[in-house]
Amino acid sequence: MSLTATIKEAVKAAMRAKEKERLATLRLITAEFKRVEVDERIEIDDERALAILDKMCKQRRDSISQYESAGRDDLATAEQAEIDVISEFLPAALSDEELSAMVSAAIADSGASGMQDMGKVMAIIKPQAQGRADMAQVSKLVKAQLG
Repeated sequence: MSLTATIKEAVKAAMRAKEKERLATLRLITAEFKRVEVDERIEIDDERALAILDKMCKQRRDSISQYESAGRDDLATAEQAEIDVISEFLPAALSDEELSAMVSAAIADSGASGMQDMGKVMAIIKPQAQGRADMAQVSKLVKAQLG
């Protein structure tokens, strides 16, 4: 079953169970999928859906840091609850060791020798790590191993 179909089923289940907060987050996800489909005139596949979910989590992490610095823990808690629901549909996160090994392998595969080759390395890693790791963290690892 595709990721979009899984999320649609989760919406129905949340409606039946009368889980308002979960349902609201699931509707945000489906609305974002629909927006991308309409704007780009495409049908979303699983790879694109993962990229959208990953972006949604990143936006919420950014919001949490801003809310916490402003002393709005109530809003930060709400954002964290949304991240928890969105994360259910993302693949299992990579451990630091797995991520480091993936970066090392990508550097070897691309023949990268310095920072000028970072784009080649990231192009290899991104499809493998999408939705499973924070790409900012991946970028830092690549910089550390190349520099």
